[in-house]
Amino acid sequence: MSTLKNVLVAASALAVLGACSKQAEKTEDIRPVRAISLASSDVDVNAEFSGEVKARVESRLGFRVAGKIVSRKVDVGTLIKKGQVLMQLDPQDLQLSQAQALANLRAAETNRDLAKAELQRYQELRSKSFVSQAVLDAKDSTYKAAQANVDAAQAGYRGQSNQAGYASLLSDVDGVVTAVSAEIGQVVAAGTPVVNVAKSGEKEIVIGIPEDKVDSLRRVPDVQVRLWADPKNAVAGKIREISPVADPSTRTYTVKVSIPDSLAEAKLGMTAVVQFASKTPTPQIKVPLTALFYEKKATSVWIVEQGAVKLVPVAIGGVAGNDIVLASGVKAGQTVVTAGVNLLKPGQKVTILGNDGVGK
Repeated sequence: MSTLKNVLVAASALAVLGACSKQAEKTEDIRPVRAISLASSDVDVNAEFSGEVKARVESRLGFRVAGKIVSRKVDVGTLIKKGQVLMQLDPQDLQLSQAQALANLRAAETNRDLAKAELQRYQELRSKSFVSQAVLDAKDSTYKAAQANVDAAQAGYRGQSNQAGYASLLSDVDGVVTAVSAEIGQVVAAGTPVVNVAKSGEKEIVIGIPEDKVDSLRRVPDVQVRLWADPKNAVAGKIREISPVADPSTRTYTVKVSIPDSLAEAKLGMTAVVQFASKTPTPQIKVPLTALFYEKKATSVWIVEQGAVKLVPVAIGGVAGNDIVLASGVKAGQTVVTAGVNLLKPGQKVTILGNDGVGK
């Protein structure tokens, strides 16, 4: 019995020693990467930007004279006609100035009439040699000075009459009131904007374009516009203006796109989408810059086939925005690694991270 027990103990010891002597199994190195499936397309630029429908001409109107507002005739959204009164100032001071200018004109006319009558009398006396030519010349100068005073007084009166008329703020176009920035009782300085008026007629969409796309989108001929309220109705637009400087707050460049009158449902303030699209003569294959692998002055990409990678030389055909155009070496449908290219080696097994529409 003891002999059998010793045999079992020895066998167990040998089994333990055998297990310890076995080497740990090697695990295959599978590296995670990101990849994309290549596709060829003749679309060179395809970008969309949201914007706002605005009037082609929108004016900020203000009084030409200072004063206290005593009447407001319109509200935001009011449809107005050319010549319609929008606001009025207290006209009392302006009317007093006008009356003073009129009184100055009457006084100047009286002095002129007196100087003219006196000149006529001295002309008769001179014809009879009762006065000298020097005296007649002095009377003539007095009359001309009086006439000049009348002319100055008339100009002053016309100016004050205009000033009195400026107490009423009139619209110079047909349109709609988009903002009111002053109320009754408020004292405003000359030129202070008090009413915003959008002119009826042409409309446009104002968008902001990032600085890295300004030059490429500037040359795009195909511009489509559609309203957020009616996304299925797309019409052709036209770039009217591109700001030469970036907005200081958004750091984008303001672009104004004219829209045709056929888009009658476009109302001021509506949200719209502007789409830019252009095509190349032949289809192109583009990859991100991160997909390129540089070694020994050669440019290559890693192609994923059956779960492993292989290095394929490529020729660069140009730059398209943030992407690189590949002229040769790859074809549509192949899977290319876009992240982790510097950590791979030929034949290495990989697993593709995420779900980027890549066939694995």
